[in-house]
Amino acid sequence: MKPLFVTRFALVSALGHGADVAFAALAQGRSGLRSNDFLDCALDTYIGRVENVESERISGDLADFDCRSNRLAQLALKQDGFGEAVARAVGRHGANRVGVFIGTSSSGILSAELAYRERDAGTGLPASLSFRTSYNLFSVTSFVRQHLGLEGPGSTISSACSSSAKAFATAARALASGLCDAAVVGGVETLCFTTLHGFSALELLSRQPCRPCDATRDGISIGEAAGFALLEPADVCGEGLALLGYGESSDAHHMSTPHPEGRGAARAMRSALAGAGLSAHDIDYINLHGTGTRNNDAAEDAAVDAVFSNDVPCSGTKGWTGHTLGAAGAVEAIITLLCLRHGFVPGTLNTTHIDPRLKCRVVLEGESRRIAHAMSNSFGFGGSNCSLIFGRPQ
Repeated sequence: MKPLFVTRFALVSALGHGADVAFAALAQGRSGLRSNDFLDCALDTYIGRVENVESERISGDLADFDCRSNRLAQLALKQDGFGEAVARAVGRHGANRVGVFIGTSSSGILSAELAYRERDAGTGLPASLSFRTSYNLFSVTSFVRQHLGLEGPGSTISSACSSSAKAFATAARALASGLCDAAVVGGVETLCFTTLHGFSALELLSRQPCRPCDATRDGISIGEAAGFALLEPADVCGEGLALLGYGESSDAHHMSTPHPEGRGAARAMRSALAGAGLSAHDIDYINLHGTGTRNNDAAEDAAVDAVFSNDVPCSGTKGWTGHTLGAAGAVEAIITLLCLRHGFVPGTLNTTHIDPRLKCRVVLEGESRRIAHAMSNSFGFGGSNCSLIFGRPQ
């Protein structure tokens, strides 16, 4: 594929507001996870909650979109000069030539959860509940388009934890086919009762901060986040960091468990390498999906070993942010871009003893080193896999 330059990106997560704040936390080994304090949820677990979402309000012509998911999106759009960069892109391409591609798995479902608490036996759900502007999966995409004044194609991708990684792939295809000339790509996911209690029912929540690849790992820590990137072709911006390749596959092995040998994940990684015109030896760092569950970490390890052997430094960053589900692909793509920008391989926070059965080279402590090309993996329920490669085009 032709490189697509990331001309701007923005992030809010449990690490704080802004990409620079997130990188400082990575460099300092400071986690954003905390003991569960989300509303009145009583589950004994750790979460990655974003500060000040409750006080963020959506007003004016977009007031109907006011819900936790869209507030989180609005917070991210205010960071890192992102809105201004999109405005400049509109000046270059026109509002109708900038697309929006957002990944999410729950959108604004918290609004529906809270509304059901308030329902009346006689009148039903409160009149204030709006499907279109809150828990509709397209709500966040529609909000972002209108907030930024964009009129190009819009799409929501919902494929569990690979959603916002696949949003990058979807945007790349839209640009290649001429549907748009630039794209706002991202992921938005908020904490809600459905995901917290759902993963608890699956016995996948850890009672302590998650420990990817640790010998005693016992589950995930759920987080919330919003991350956005602006993609533009080389004729607009011919230097800097770019999306070089992507790979997608589907295991169809099990509804929630990956193929134990990581076959689909390996296919996604090989496809990304082929699309980027690179070999396994060209990758200097892999941001693992690294959930902290036994099955997922083992399957990803098998896939990485099959494609790369054990030569490439790898780490999982969910010990900082929590598993942000539908936003994980975008969040970790931005973390990967930060690592490329600063020449830094983050450690695997909270992990102290790597599972001896794992073969890939898991880094425990952060280290400065040259990174020319990096891969970010995102693997979702049902075996929905996506790998992204970023770097500086040769």
